[in-house]
Order: sequence, then C-alpha cells, then structure tokens
Amino acid sequence: MTAVSSLVDLDDADALIAADREGALRSAALAGAQVRAIATAVDEAVLARLADLRPRSVVIVTGDGRSSRAASLLVAALGDRLGVPLVRSTGTPPWIGPLDVVVVAGDDAGDPRLAESVDAAARRGAEVVVVAPEEGPLRAVRGARVMWLPPRIAVRDHNALMRYLAAFVAVLGAVAGGSWKTLLPNLSRLADLLDAEAVRNSPSNEVFHNPAKALASGMNGRRVVLSGSSAAAVEVARHGSEVLLRVAGVLVGAGELGDVIAASVRASTVQSSGTATAFDSFFHDEQLDGPPPALPMRVIVVASDVERAMTERRLAGVAESELLLAESSEALFGGARPGSDLDITVAPAGPVTLSVLDTMSVLATRLDTTAAYLLLMGGS
Repeated sequence: MTAVSSLVDLDDADALIAADREGALRSAALAGAQVRAIATAVDEAVLARLADLRPRSVVIVTGDGRSSRAASLLVAALGDRLGVPLVRSTGTPPWIGPLDVVVVAGDDAGDPRLAESVDAAARRGAEVVVVAPEEGPLRAVRGARVMWLPPRIAVRDHNALMRYLAAFVAVLGAVAGGSWKTLLPNLSRLADLLDAEAVRNSPSNEVFHNPAKALASGMNGRRVVLSGSSAAAVEVARHGSEVLLRVAGVLVGAGELGDVIAASVRASTVQSSGTATAFDSFFHDEQLDGPPPALPMRVIVVASDVERAMTERRLAGVAESELLLAESSEALFGGARPGSDLDITVAPAGPVTLSVLDTMSVLATRLDTTAAYLLLMGGS
C-alpha cells in the first residue's frame, strides 16, 4: 500500500507538475494520441493487403507487458462475437498457413521470440502485421507479406496498452472487406474519448471533478482489490493492478468478482469478530491502546453502464465497494456533464453510446493516470 500521508496536494496543480519529473502524467495522457496514430497509419493504407482476405483465423502473438494484456482484453471483449477464431499465443502455432493472419506485438524489438514468430509466420505464407519498434532483430525479418505498425508516439512502456489495442482493432477492421467494423470501435472516435478522459484527469482539475485524482485519493493508504463485472472488465482490473504496482509501487489485488466478493465478506467477518470495542480515532492513543484496527478492504469494480444495476446488487453485501464507470453522459466532455458550470472542452455531435471496448479503454486510461497520481502522492 502507499503511505497514508501524501507529500503532494492533489489540488495543487503547480506542485503536481513540478513533482512529475519523470513525465508520468504526460505519458498517461497520450492514450488518445496513440490511437489516433494507428488510425492515421490505417488511412495511409498500411494494412491494404488485408482488405480482400477472409482469414481462417487471426492469431495475436505477444511479448511481455501491455501487448499481452491488450490481446487478452480484445479476446475477452470480442472473441465470441467475431466470425473467425481470435487466438492469443506466445508464439506462431505450427498449424499457421496462407489463410491466416498473424499479428506479432511487443515492446522489445530484441526479443528473439518475436523475431522467430514473424519469420515462422512469413515462411508459412501467412499475412503478418508487426506491432513493435522497427529495429533490432525484428528489423532483419522482412518479406512481402510483412506489414509494420511501429510506435509513432513515445510513451512509457506501461502506458502502451491503447496502442496495442488500437492496432489489433485496426487489423480486424481491415480484413474481410471491413465486414466486422460494426463490432469494433471507430478509432478516431475512440481517440476523442480518450482525449476527453485526459482532459478530465488533468492536474488543473480539482479532486471533485477529476476521476483519476478521486480514485487515487480513495486508494491512498487503503487495502484495495480491483475486479470487473465481465471478462473484459476483469482484464482492465488486472491491467490496473499491474500498472499501479509498476508505476507507484502500490500493491493492489485483482481477481474475478465472485472471488473478490467472497474474500471481502470473509475479511469483514473476521475483522468484526476480532474487534472487542468500537474504534474512535479521536480518543485512540497508540501508546496506550496499541495500533488502530486496519481499515476495511475496499473493492473497486470496473463496470459498464449496462452492467451497473446487476453489479450493484452483487456488491450489496460488501462493506466498502465502488463502481468504476465511464458515464456515457460525460464520455465526450472534457470537464463535466452537460449543463454544469464548468467549461466543456469537447462536445459530442449527438447521443453518446459507448461500446464495451470504448468503456474499457476509457477506464484503463483512468487507471493509468491514477497510478501516476499515486506515484506523486508517494513522493517517489
């Protein structure tokens, strides 16, 4: 957990910016730019070879880090809805052939596993898309069937989830004449959503109007577990747990909602049975009364608007719980809901309806920014 006391006031924008010597906040705010860069590459016909292809399967080979989590998120969200098998793998399967599309993604161009996967897929006649830096051993693997989507926006490795997710979406949107596009988020619109989320989470917005700051404040000094209302939401929760640990050194558990609810209820029962008297922080003296009892475990559940009511019912028995939502009424607004006194930075052209991947992308980005704020609060 983080230290209970914060070295930086979350409402002091100047202090936050001054403390952010590593550029953590800026890197987290570039999710929309990464998605827009992939959309630009698609407009440049980088994936034009895929347009007439109706693949037998789409295989995503990933290295370590965010590419692996992005692939898991995509499979969880769309794997049962596409008209073709969507497979996540750690290497090119032996059954790959000319009817398949292989996407090889990772941060490390020196990873021999990625280079071997590209080479194997190309030799077997598959169409290959490489989502990795065009350098090192990977650069030596060339071929007429190899297409490249290298990073165009520089961010820290743990903030690259949206680049990989956008690249995978772009590949699925390019094959089969774009027949699956109705199931996929529009990349330009998704970039706008993520830009609006970055505006909401900017250092100049106070905690009350800043979802990432509010989340960081609620996590600081607490035992926290993340979960999700669906398979895709659980992947976002696991992403959040990994990023919080890597960026801020915050230990946050993540797991399936049923397991988390059972653990929370059991922890509350054990804690209440072991507390002989009611605790009052005003009268408590650590020298006379010993250390104060631990605060209850806080359960934060990633969810979509559609699953909100059902998830709230499931959490009824949890002592401290919170839903992490992307409100559709705020989705394209940079600072507040329509009708508020705050200035609106980005306005939608019509009613906003968020797909599963839209919602999960916004919430994953919020967790990235939360990790950056917790880093600054811890004084690291």
